[in-house]
Amino acid sequence: MLSHNEPMSKHCSLRAGGVVQDFFTPHTLDDLSHFLKNNQKPIFMLGLGSNLLVRDQGFAGVAIKLTQLNQLNITNNIIQAGAGVTLAKLARFCQSQGLNSAEFLSAIPGNVGGALAMNAGAFGSDFWSMVDSVATINTVGKVFKRNVAEFDIAYRQVTPHYQNEIFIGVNLRLTQTDKPQDIKALLKKRNDLQPIGLPSCGSVFKNPPNHHAAKLIQESHLKGFCIGNACVSDKHANFIINQGNATASDIERLITHIQQTVKSNFNIDLETEVVIIG
Repeated sequence: MLSHNEPMSKHCSLRAGGVVQDFFTPHTLDDLSHFLKNNQKPIFMLGLGSNLLVRDQGFAGVAIKLTQLNQLNITNNIIQAGAGVTLAKLARFCQSQGLNSAEFLSAIPGNVGGALAMNAGAFGSDFWSMVDSVATINTVGKVFKRNVAEFDIAYRQVTPHYQNEIFIGVNLRLTQTDKPQDIKALLKKRNDLQPIGLPSCGSVFKNPPNHHAAKLIQESHLKGFCIGNACVSDKHANFIINQGNATASDIERLITHIQQTVKSNFNIDLETEVVIIG
């Protein structure tokens, strides 16, 4: 399905952002391949929009939303998941199959495509520790199977050894542990610590080596600090909350102010987790 002049505030969890020229939601992999073969415009990929901010001036290209690529099955204890599968659903599916070590995914508000792109993680675990292989598609619609050795994997960072390919699915091999984590307990811990239910993008900044971004921001006395309607959460300092009609510019200016303040106080550079486009 293709639409035009789509406001990204409808598709990003920050509930802010400019308009994209074209907005395409493929229902099948063939739909996506056909579209890419005929597309000449710049693209970016979108899932749940939980780690994304599109600047107010918008994006002169195509946003491709992959939430319909949501196949999920298991063969010989290998989990096959499409890019559009939510991480919460994936965690529950693994549990239902008697497989563990994926419970931490239940606390991450995203989907498989985003988790692959940024090596999403929580509670000391990360997504790529479970990856056996991935499926990608290039910008002219050709599909590839890639192994883990074709990527450089780091904390919240994945660098492929090739260019212009998009994650469309993954095969996961889970490591069995003697004591599976309790998903309900993990969700309670997340809800106790984070401002759940308010418009945010999750953690705004990566944790610098040997530091926690939230602690650095809190010790800079920035909890509750606002620019326009964008405010640092009183509950968790590494969250920015849209208190009403915050613009993408409000949010980006607040991000810059936090970075400058932490740099001034601790001589530490905070790197964003949230992806800014436009």
